[in-house]
Amino acid sequence: MIYLVGLGAGGAQEVSERALSAVRRAQRVFALHPSHPSMRTLEWAGIRFEPCPPEPARAAALILNAPERTVAVATPGHPLIANPLAATLLRDASHQGRPVRLVPSRSFIEPALEAVQLAAPEGLQVLDAHRLPHLRLDPTIPTLWFGLETTEQLHALQQQLLRYYPSEFEVFLIHAPGDEALTEYRRVALSELARMPCDTVTYLLTPACPRREQVYTGFEGLIRVVAALRAPDGCPWDREQTHESLKPHLLEETYEALEAIDSGNPAALREELGDLLLQVLMHSQIASERGAFDIEGVIEYLTEKLISRHPHVFGTAHAETAEQVLKNWDKTKQAQTGRESVLEGVPRAMPALARAQELSKRAARVGFEWDSIYGVLDKLREEEAELRHAIDSGDPARIASELGDLLFTVVNIARHAKVDAEDALRTMVDRFTRRFRWMEAEAARQGRPLESLSAEEWEALWQQAKRSAENDA
Repeated sequence: MIYLVGLGAGGAQEVSERALSAVRRAQRVFALHPSHPSMRTLEWAGIRFEPCPPEPARAAALILNAPERTVAVATPGHPLIANPLAATLLRDASHQGRPVRLVPSRSFIEPALEAVQLAAPEGLQVLDAHRLPHLRLDPTIPTLWFGLETTEQLHALQQQLLRYYPSEFEVFLIHAPGDEALTEYRRVALSELARMPCDTVTYLLTPACPRREQVYTGFEGLIRVVAALRAPDGCPWDREQTHESLKPHLLEETYEALEAIDSGNPAALREELGDLLLQVLMHSQIASERGAFDIEGVIEYLTEKLISRHPHVFGTAHAETAEQVLKNWDKTKQAQTGRESVLEGVPRAMPALARAQELSKRAARVGFEWDSIYGVLDKLREEEAELRHAIDSGDPARIASELGDLLFTVVNIARHAKVDAEDALRTMVDRFTRRFRWMEAEAARQGRPLESLSAEEWEALWQQAKRSAENDA
């Protein structure tokens, strides 16, 4: 039998009678932290013990291979809290069919809360200080930190906490909770924390911090802001949103980002990219609340996809040109997704012009292509003639079909010329808008209603607008 025994937080009164009895029955006693104050109870009781190796795997092997029939492992506090050995020992003992009996005493958690008389009605986070920055904590819930053996570790924790709490935020540094003769605590501002002494029985308790007082920095801070907006006590509008209701906003923010790129204004682009990122975070938060995925899952999946689809960067494949990269991308993507066609995966919701160019690019990459741009121009003349015949026929369906063929041919001309058709048309529409508004202003200046202009007068105004440097800028 292996007894996994908790000796309480420190003082003799913390050790349960069952725990002391189990240690006395054992033929051999291992102490996980021999210098911890809780071990004094064993010394007073005349119980001999030997230290465990600090590494959980070595300690578990030593305990499981001990020849004695009954062995006790004495740990401070509760044996299942802040004790890496417990998980390893329980797992390995289960694999070997060895019985393990838990004999608990109180952990450091209750005495620490009692020392400062802090209630935790909404729960408590108990965290190892060594795990920062590799965890996400919630500052709105009290947190009890352990693993603060040195002033260096206390300083490192302080620097991490300043990412969540203001520097003037008051925290509790608690020494030896559970040992009535030694227990004391200090209430200090977070900015003063690194100057405080600490040892193996020092713990830090950070009270709940209201959202309005928290610090929000970096990407993690942004994630917390979005989560707060969606919280039960967050923003009513944000809480009502769904994947479906956010679709128009995602599209709008995308177009605004494109407009910012066209403007050449870095500040505008920075703002619009932030708005676009907010859409990604909102969708991820909604999915997280439903148990589907979170932003970490989105990032992890994207990272894996980028690595797997760039074997020329992260593997042994070679690609000397952008065209080779795209061909390799298509092959890898088709193999990974199981798609039967290289044309699959282009969203139907894309603007028709952009979708047409993407589809033509994919078809061209596998060989469905004209020899040169002049072949496409010849095709344009052919499609123009067919459109003329369709117009002469007066058949609306035929006209629409031939017009679509003509537009698709124009898209292929743009692709051959290495011009983005969607961007070219958007730029042209902006240019047309500027020129037309110039004509409107000029006609108004002359006191001439637009409806009164002849075709020749419209053309004259148009040519003036084209020559205007102001409108072509």
